[in-house]
Amino acid sequence: MLCTLAEMASCAEMDFNCPVCLEVYKNPVVLSCCHSFCKACLQDWWTQKVTRECPVCKRRSSRTDPPCNLVLKNLCEAFAQQLTLGETSAQASEQLPEQPVPLCPQHKEKLQLYCVDHHQLVCLVCRDSRAHHGHSPIDEMAQECREQLRKSLKPQQDRLKMCSTVRQDWDRTSEHIKQQSQHTERLIQRQFDQMRAFLQREEQARIRALRTEVAQKSSLMEQRLAALSQEMAALSENITQAEKELQAQDIPLLQNYSSAVRRVQQVPLKSVPELPSGSLVDVLNYSFIRVYCHHGNTYKEFINHPLKNLQTFKCYIN
Repeated sequence: MLCTLAEMASCAEMDFNCPVCLEVYKNPVVLSCCHSFCKACLQDWWTQKVTRECPVCKRRSSRTDPPCNLVLKNLCEAFAQQLTLGETSAQASEQLPEQPVPLCPQHKEKLQLYCVDHHQLVCLVCRDSRAHHGHSPIDEMAQECREQLRKSLKPQQDRLKMCSTVRQDWDRTSEHIKQQSQHTERLIQRQFDQMRAFLQREEQARIRALRTEVAQKSSLMEQRLAALSQEMAALSENITQAEKELQAQDIPLLQNYSSAVRRVQQVPLKSVPELPSGSLVDVLNYSFIRVYCHHGNTYKEFINHPLKNLQTFKCYIN
């Protein structure tokens, strides 16, 4: 079946226009991703990019010189020839029911078949020649090519759909991370504000307790010092009196000996005074480690309570 000029024009809009220049393909080449472009358009595109990638799907190409798409090239040449003939015929007669199909450049016959071996359009004369085998009607071959192209595109379409779903999930995850960050930052500030207030209260309480203990132990030490001073004064007085007796003459010494000995013996000799246990301030009792051990559960509550549901914190994104 031959295509009219309108049908060819509609087909051209779908199949014969280069995605880069939007014109009919000129020397079309095909990439491994099955997308085709004008050779010059593709080379210009690649010179503007860092990597050789498909302008449509962005897939990288490992070949610097992609192969020519002979099928598309022949179709485009036939289409261009059809347009040229159609414009000429339209000027001659606008009432023609159909426009002539492209002609074989060798035999000047209508191009009605497609040679599978050589990937080009042929006429009926070419069909019977020895150079061509395996012919198919143009419309059948075009439909087959479309089906093959659709089949080739199916994995990429499925992949694109899957990537779209994954991207939506990742977008929600990114938003979740932002909300987690905001929530955790507020939580940290609140925790440390509470901890600072708690530590200030503990500091003041520890200082008051320390001052109370210092006052008590200082008072006891003053009492002990006063008693010791009193004992030392009594001993000094007796020693001084006895030393005077020792300096006296023999007769006076003997006369006062009994009273001097009695006076010395009447002074009780106590044990050597020692510093009582617990007289010093228990510094460790006021250290941060002791405070932490004393209030360990309180610290753990500060740390654990606000974080219980932090890892399972849910952010629902509308």
